[in-house]
Amino acid sequence: MGQQQLLLVILVTIIVGIATVVAINTFSSAADSANLDAVRQDVANIAASAQGYYMKPNQLGGGGQSFASVTFNSIAFASDSIAQTGFLSAVNANGKYVISAAGATSFTITAHPASDPDYDASTLSAAMGSTAGNTMTATATRDDLTWSDSN
Repeated sequence: MGQQQLLLVILVTIIVGIATVVAINTFSSAADSANLDAVRQDVANIAASAQGYYMKPNQLGGGGQSFASVTFNSIAFASDSIAQTGFLSAVNANGKYVISAAGATSFTITAHPASDPDYDASTLSAAMGSTAGNTMTATATRDDLTWSDSN
């Protein structure tokens, strides 16, 4: 009877170990998916705020029918830090964001999710889309938003 109980204890230990590993993997993938959803939502919020900025007259602090001077500060994007020099970039808990190619009729937002293994919040570069494996790019116009997602 002692051998049978020992075998049962070993079997239960193995099953609990496997269940724990499966639970950890499931939680990790759910957290990554939630981060990607949050970054997509941030990009949509940036685009929507920028479209409002575009429509607002210059006298009221808007773009006056142009995206040329859009910044993260002008659209009130909630972020941990904003860099306005060289290129327009912002970082929050979800990832990094860069506004580039801002012209009269459109601009581009590049996002790098924090769940990406290559993520480094201290490195902000306009070329992050070309070096990072997990990026999202969106081009916003006056009344449209087009996505390119490498996820």
